[in-house]
Amino acid sequence: MEKRAFIKSYGCQMNVYDATRMADQLRAAGFRVVDEAEGADLVLLNTCHIREKAAEKVYSELGRLKGAVGASGEPTMIGVAGCVAQAEGEEIIRRQPRVDFVVGPQAYHHLPDLIAEAGKGAKPVATDLDEDKFEHLARPNRRSVTARGVTSFLTVQEGCDKFCAFCVVPYTRGAEVSRPMADVMDEALQLVDGGVREITLLGQNVNAYHGADGKGGTVTLAGLVDRLAGIEGLARIRFTTSHPNDMGEDLVLAHRDQPKLMPYLHLPVQAGSDRVLKAMNRKHTAARYSELIARIREARPDLALSGDFIVGFPGESDEDFEATMTLVREVNYASAYSFKYSPRPGTPAASREDQVPAEVASERLQRLQALLTAQQKAFNAGCVGRRVPVLLEKAGRRSDQLVGRSPYLQPVHVPASAGAIGDIVEVAITAAEGNSLFGEVVSERSAAA
Repeated sequence: MEKRAFIKSYGCQMNVYDATRMADQLRAAGFRVVDEAEGADLVLLNTCHIREKAAEKVYSELGRLKGAVGASGEPTMIGVAGCVAQAEGEEIIRRQPRVDFVVGPQAYHHLPDLIAEAGKGAKPVATDLDEDKFEHLARPNRRSVTARGVTSFLTVQEGCDKFCAFCVVPYTRGAEVSRPMADVMDEALQLVDGGVREITLLGQNVNAYHGADGKGGTVTLAGLVDRLAGIEGLARIRFTTSHPNDMGEDLVLAHRDQPKLMPYLHLPVQAGSDRVLKAMNRKHTAARYSELIARIREARPDLALSGDFIVGFPGESDEDFEATMTLVREVNYASAYSFKYSPRPGTPAASREDQVPAEVASERLQRLQALLTAQQKAFNAGCVGRRVPVLLEKAGRRSDQLVGRSPYLQPVHVPASAGAIGDIVEVAITAAEGNSLFGEVVSERSAAA
């Protein structure tokens, strides 16, 4: 009987990408990857450690899985992967003996071996940060790529050397490492061959990418984008997440010169106060960030910006918070993510004594989110009456609709007669509701556009 495996991913886009590669590993090991935990012979929790109480959420989920059984009637094998696995290691099995194996985000190429060991009664833990998993992973095949649809993530860089005072990533993902350009190109070609039209390049600091070029040198992210743009059939390129300190001039100019690079940039600043930025160890100022935004907008005037913000960082005063609000008003974001500061064990900020009271942080977050939401609504409303190219991605909730994405990553709802999934169609935007746009097709572009 074919065994079934279910993967539940939490958190960032890189975890989504990792889940696709783990699914490839499981298929190669004889599993069928399914969409629900019930009846699965293997459940793999692919965890995230960025948000508060992330580990506790994992243990809660593990508690719900205690009595799970597979289709064969045997107890479901349970694995914990991702950043919580890296941070907690053997503690996970100590606290929850029902777990059969633990694997960190840099070691999931060992999945088949870990499953085999667990099947013999062992409780293996793999949290090695020294190996390059990409050297050991099998290439994606057409079957696995087709299951991803017409858009796909592609990890090109992992780890972080920035050591922001609030962040666990350097400890759970390791030092910054870039994949060789040839490996990235090979995977991209496999994706496009399987029907992918849009690729989003991923990295903890993706614009710090410096991959080996095969000639003894390295290539920057801008150079990689230029090479990827030459792939026939690849219509769109995006990248995330960027750090302001790694936004080189060649990448700024790539937004001007490379039409396949979408005019949407996620560039986190975290705070608008220089005092807070210094305490966060961000190594940039608000003025430097604003100057960078001005240069990028000069290069690509229609570019839409997204960002990340943390409010209530230890020591943040009312004046510091108002500086953040001022920066947000000046930049005018099309979308953004904002959070209350939450202490991450082992990070420098967690041990500070000047923690901001929860009620103060909550009030500040509400004010910030109200401003960001108003900016997003205004940006979406400004699209009404415009014509934008839309990549059709999937069927809508209604049988007479398809849903695609604008160049600015907005969901766009169009009539089902607009075209086939994977087509890029010109859409006249007629309405903006919530986070979505609605429109009518003006003309259909070439499927290879």
